[in-house]
Amino acid sequence: MTNLLFSTSLIAKMLPTDYVGFTFFVGCMAMMAASAFFFLSLSQFEKKWRTSVLVSGLITFIAAVHYFYMRDYWASFGESPTFFRYVDWILTVPLMCLEFYLILKIAGAKQGLLWKMIFYSVIMLVTGYFGEAVFPESAALWGFISGVAYFAIVYEIWLGEASKLAKAAGGNVLEAHKILCWFVLVGWAIYPLGYMLGTEGWYTSMLGKGNVDVAYNIADAINKIGFGLVIYSLAVKSQKD
Repeated sequence: MTNLLFSTSLIAKMLPTDYVGFTFFVGCMAMMAASAFFFLSLSQFEKKWRTSVLVSGLITFIAAVHYFYMRDYWASFGESPTFFRYVDWILTVPLMCLEFYLILKIAGAKQGLLWKMIFYSVIMLVTGYFGEAVFPESAALWGFISGVAYFAIVYEIWLGEASKLAKAAGGNVLEAHKILCWFVLVGWAIYPLGYMLGTEGWYTSMLGKGNVDVAYNIADAINKIGFGLVIYSLAVKSQKD
């Protein structure tokens, strides 16, 4: 049985105008390169920062592995690899929430904050998957629940406990926290938009329907690698202080 993870037989089937396939390849290689960078840089940091940088590497590594599968699925069937996307997200998004907790531990963040954000992220993703792949006839309802969970995360990091801890920490931690907040507010916004473009609901008459895989691929790379680079920069600056 052919191992899809390392298969190259599908490359020849990609057309020069297949921008979805192209961005799958670019996203895969970019996130694998980022993983190598984060993992190989671990030894330069003090113990208290290694976990944060390690998690950054895990996020991009998990995404890269899934992108190997997604690019071949797209090449074989010409369909959006919804299942693989959600498997990727259900692993990487909670890890991105973990990054907030790790950098805020310096200000006294408790595990309750971590589990609350992970809970919101899991609800956001599970209900999103239900609406997109399991119960598409009620996609608007599941999308609403997913959206509420997303905005709960946004509230938590911008105005809630996480925001207060970041202000208490100040300095480089506050600066990094603000940048990560913008990633969530702006960078993650492509995902609910893609959900609405890919499902039927009250919003279809306004937005229409379309394929947003190119946008997903670019957003994934920017959000996941960007998250890691913010953490890496914070770790470097903190060691110089």
